[in-house]
Amino acid sequence: MSEADHNTEHEILEAAKKVFIRKGLDGARMQEIADEAGINKALLHYYFRTKEKLFESIFTQVLQGFAPCIVAIMTSDLPLFTKIESFADTYIDLLLENPYVPNFLVNENNRNPERFVNMLKGQGVNPNILRDQIKREVEAGIICDITVENLMVNLVSLCVFPFAARNIFCSMFGQNEEEYNMFIRNRKKEIPKLIIGSLQPRPNKPHDSVA
Repeated sequence: MSEADHNTEHEILEAAKKVFIRKGLDGARMQEIADEAGINKALLHYYFRTKEKLFESIFTQVLQGFAPCIVAIMTSDLPLFTKIESFADTYIDLLLENPYVPNFLVNENNRNPERFVNMLKGQGVNPNILRDQIKREVEAGIICDITVENLMVNLVSLCVFPFAARNIFCSMFGQNEEEYNMFIRNRKKEIPKLIIGSLQPRPNKPHDSVA
């Protein structure tokens, strides 16, 4: 692919992201994407014959940008608490750079959940690795009992929700963009503190003596 072709394809993908985020796959139109990219519709079809092919290219690109970093953390030999800290730090940084991703992924998951899961597995996502680690650390008394499902839902939702509800947060709390971004960066420490605190075993309280 020539440099000119590469640049044109990049501009198309960036334009398509904006349109798909606003309208989803079903609501988006190729003409609207072409207009957003500043090209004619014929040229758009030259690079991407169908809207579905274009969407699939973007979705794959999004996953390839996110999944490897997260998979590397969760499949590493790090202690669970370190993984939680690294996950929150890395994931929030990725979301700050790509704030459109949460809504984009949720829409695709709702539209085609089977393909979504298959693509995640193709990127190396394997919950059994984390499940086994949780079991070992529970048995060693390092953490309280928790399922991998609950841990990941807690972790991902705490990271993602402020991005998905950004407009609500900014309006409700009167935050400007700088204040909102500072709030999000503080979440990189707040989220692990909340989750790790909930996982740490509680010391047994001695029973009151009976007179």
